[in-house]
Amino acid sequence: MKWLEVHIDTSPAGLEPVEAALSALGIDGLVIEDETDFRRFLEQNKQYWDYVDEELDRSMTGKCRLTFYAEETEAGFGQVAAARIALAQLKEEHPEYAPLLMTMEGIEDADWENNWKAFYKPMEIGERLMVIPDWEEADPKGRAALRLNPGLAFGTGGHATTRLCLTALEKIVRPGMRVLDLGCGSGILSIAALLLGAESAFACDIDEKAADVAYENAALNGVDRDRYTVRAGDVLTDAGLRKEMGTGYDIVVANIVSDVIIALAPAVRGLMKEDGRFLASGIIDTREEEVRAALEAAGLVVEETCASEGWVSFLCR
Repeated sequence: MKWLEVHIDTSPAGLEPVEAALSALGIDGLVIEDETDFRRFLEQNKQYWDYVDEELDRSMTGKCRLTFYAEETEAGFGQVAAARIALAQLKEEHPEYAPLLMTMEGIEDADWENNWKAFYKPMEIGERLMVIPDWEEADPKGRAALRLNPGLAFGTGGHATTRLCLTALEKIVRPGMRVLDLGCGSGILSIAALLLGAESAFACDIDEKAADVAYENAALNGVDRDRYTVRAGDVLTDAGLRKEMGTGYDIVVANIVSDVIIALAPAVRGLMKEDGRFLASGIIDTREEEVRAALEAAGLVVEETCASEGWVSFLCR
């Protein structure tokens, strides 16, 4: 097995946020090199040496670096691409975390504006879907072809949580259904539902950029705005958004994080038809029981549990 060695240079303030962002993508087992920890270690253990190699000392000066390893496979390339997207968003929102420089076998962050695309390849998902990057050509082999340019929004199809949702959607979407996508990111889930036969979809995300990205991806797939509505806002606090969104959805999907799913749980039934389904993903396996308990406390019945690569999804009525 060949491995990719990926380095991310940041500031002391950025170490924990970057580590958290990578963990949310399922990237763990990080090697962290931090000058602050290095100096503290030297100070606390100075009784054990009277000389520190000058080259080592220079190499640690100003260093705040995280390193991870990904398999040199399609899945590994997808992880690296997802990490690049997450870092680009962190860089824009938190300039204090600079430099947020990603390097891999000599490829630097400046090159990733385009080079990361080389690691994002067409993916067959489930029995009926193929996710195809907009810059790639591929034969969908009779599957529904979902063309996508994720931009800086989460949702390429490469992450286990997204694949869990897509696989579930292809089983439950029926012609004429209305779909609600909470935390839509690139729009991948709601657009997939439309390609699979849903009549209309409403999508929202707290990131304002997501609305533009989702509409652009909808256009790539020939989905018009008379079938697809995307808005920016927080469904938990924005009364105007809730009013426009309405109720009576056949499927509500939320591929977010455990804390948001728990907070959403009491409101979900009010968004669904009586026989509607709620598909929740983005749940790390260590919080599976906590999230399940919150869903059941909100009156939802968990019909199906699926797991992949340490992540869990629930299909509920």
